[in-house]
Amino acid sequence: MNKILLAMDDTKSSIKTIDKMSEIFCTCMPREIVLLYVQKIISGGSIMDNLIISDSEWETLKDSLEGTEYQDMRNEKAKKVIDYYCGHLDKKGITGIHPVVRKGHAAEEILNVAREEEVDLIIMGCRSERMHNLILGSVSREVANSAEVSVLLVK
Repeated sequence: MNKILLAMDDTKSSIKTIDKMSEIFCTCMPREIVLLYVQKIISGGSIMDNLIISDSEWETLKDSLEGTEYQDMRNEKAKKVIDYYCGHLDKKGITGIHPVVRKGHAAEEILNVAREEEVDLIIMGCRSERMHNLILGSVSREVANSAEVSVLLVK
């Protein structure tokens, strides 16, 4: 395995995801790990968003945030999250980290980065809030159903 995408968010479950990945790949770590953090444009973010907000509206939302104090705060948060996880990976002796920050719908951005970076595997956490997933869908479900490569979901 040459390259994996490790999708992180700002929840505690991301640490569990890193720990599980390091267990699985303890003897043969991939050459490169794309560490992805996606800044959500709106809170929540689900499959329903595409029914409510069109692609052009997503782009308008992204563009309208650029240059604002709010976006500056979001960028600072993204930097802190990425730095934290890079440090956690470094403590485990994991090298070859390529940090990436994107803005938008998490599932869509994970799939886009996976294609662009030509990764062999996507690793991400998932939650088991069944009722929430039935009504709104979930990022992990969208990625698992739409990815062109294998997806490892860590619970």
